[in-house]
Amino acid sequence: MTAAVTRPRAPARPRKRAPRVGFVSLGCPKALVDSERILTKLRSEGYEVSPTYESADLVVVNTCGFIDAAVDESLDAIGEALEQNGRVIVTGCLGAKPGRILERHPSVLQVTGPQRYEEVVSAVHAHLPPRHDPFEDLVPPQGVRLTPRHYAYLKISEGCNNRCSFCVIPSMRGRLASRPIADVLREAERLVAAGVRELLVISQDTSAYGVDVRYADGEWRGAKWQTRFIDLGRAGARPILLGAAQWLFIAALAYGLGAALVR
Repeated sequence: MTAAVTRPRAPARPRKRAPRVGFVSLGCPKALVDSERILTKLRSEGYEVSPTYESADLVVVNTCGFIDAAVDESLDAIGEALEQNGRVIVTGCLGAKPGRILERHPSVLQVTGPQRYEEVVSAVHAHLPPRHDPFEDLVPPQGVRLTPRHYAYLKISEGCNNRCSFCVIPSMRGRLASRPIADVLREAERLVAAGVRELLVISQDTSAYGVDVRYADGEWRGAKWQTRFIDLGRAGARPILLGAAQWLFIAALAYGLGAALVR
C-alpha cells in the first residue's frame, strides 16, 4: 500500500491593499451628485473610499464658490485636508478660480473646475494608480450614493442661461446643458429599484429643462417622451416608478409652465 504524500501548501501571496481615497463634498445637492458620480467611477476601478484622512492615500475636496462664506469654508476644508493628509486634489465650483486656491494652498496636487469628472479621475490615476480586480470590486447598479437609502438626488441638467445679477453660477458652471430624458428616467428606475422612496429632481433652473435641446424626443419603456419638465412629472406616475413615493422638483421657476400644468 502506497502512503499518501502531503506536500506543504505554499504560503498565500499577500494581497496588495486597494488604494484609498478620502472625499469631502461641499455645497449644494448638484455638487453632491457630482461627488457621487466621481466616487462611482473610482469604486468601479477598485478604489476604496476612506472615512478618515489618516487612512486615505489622498483626498479629493469638491468645493463650493457661490458666496463668500462658501469660499471660506472650501478653503478651510482644503487646508484641513492638507494638514491631516497632505495629498489633496481640488475640484468643484471654486476650482473655476484656481488662482484663488493656489494663492492660499500652493501645495495641492491638482485643481479642476466643476463638472470635470474625467479630469478628477485622471488626476487620481496620476497620483494614485488603481488596482482593479473586476471579480471583487463590484459597484451596485445605482452607483455610489452619499445620501441615506430612502432618498436620492436626480440631476437633470448642468448650468443656466439666466444672468441674474446676484448669481455667479452661469460663470462657473456654464450655459444650460440638459441630460437626455431617457438617461434621466433610466437612472430614476435604477434608484427606485434600489429602494429609494423620494427622488429630489435638481438643476440650477429645473423648469428650463430641455430648452437648450428644443425639447428633444427620447424613448423609455416603449413610449416617446420629450426632454421637458412636464414629461418628467408624467413619467413619475408610471407604475415602474411608483415605488418612489414622491418626486420633488427643486429650483423650478414659474415661467413657461402655466399652460402645460393646466393641460
